Amino acid sequence: MTNKPKEANVLPWTIRNKYVLITGATSGIGFAAASALARDGAKIGIIARKREKAVECAERIRLESGASHAPIDIFIADMGSLHSVRKVAKDILEKCPRIDVLINNAGAFYDRRYWSEDRFEMTWAVNHLGPFLLTTLLLERMKEQGEARIVFTSSHGHKMVKGGIDYEDLDGNRLYNPFRKFLGGANLRYGETKLANILVARELAKKLQGTGVSANCFDPGLVSTNFNMNNGKLAKMTMACMKPFSRTPEKGAETLVWLAESAELTGQSGNYYKDLKTGVPSKAASDQESAARLWEISEKQIRSVLP
Repeated sequence: MTNKPKEANVLPWTIRNKYVLITGATSGIGFAAASALARDGAKIGIIARKREKAVECAERIRLESGASHAPIDIFIADMGSLHSVRKVAKDILEKCPRIDVLINNAGAFYDRRYWSEDRFEMTWAVNHLGPFLLTTLLLERMKEQGEARIVFTSSHGHKMVKGGIDYEDLDGNRLYNPFRKFLGGANLRYGETKLANILVARELAKKLQGTGVSANCFDPGLVSTNFNMNNGKLAKMTMACMKPFSRTPEKGAETLVWLAESAELTGQSGNYYKDLKTGVPSKAASDQESAARLWEISEKQIRSVLP
């Protein structure tokens, strides 16, 4: 799928002096990507849950990127709370006259069912609904740039969900029941949300045709980060066992940085990438009808909470 930019934007794309907004930048591939983009001349805004950690992260980005005096904006939000996401979007729009790149990178994995403050299953709230709402609230500002880019961090895990998203079980009742939990229900739930990232990118690309704004997603591969370390000793042991086979955060961030920076990707939208090239998503991830259905359901879920 392609999405041609407006004719007014005749200069080749370059990340220098572009404003990049990224969630999940305080660790892992998000931090590695923010550092690389700052090093290459981008202006960075980070969305984080805790201000103290965000301030520390901003200092590290300046240090590691060599841009010691670069301004880095800090915005605070809980991506699992729709009210918090709406508030941070308002703060961003008030402070940022332009947004050239939006990177929806923050994500979480939960080994048991938790509820967000809005009464959505937490994995769904953090990995899908939060990024969906943030993106839609910032779209108009991005359209003003002539060319802008939206990137979602997905995962190879989306391929575990062979039958696609179970729209009749968005609360995860079946996946988190004792029997399915033993068979990896939490993994399947995570896979559903990563599939949702791809479907949203596809539907968004369709809706944005002719605006100059592109939407793509990528698979960073198995990366050695703090991911899944919130789920107890067994999860920590599992991640430790996987570490020798994992990529560094810098390696995992390569495709993300490429999607944000590369001039050759101008006009490319609705695609799934891995290792600096177009990847092959699952059959369920290529279902345009499912993408449209997910978009409609997501809008209804948000409207059920926000006035």
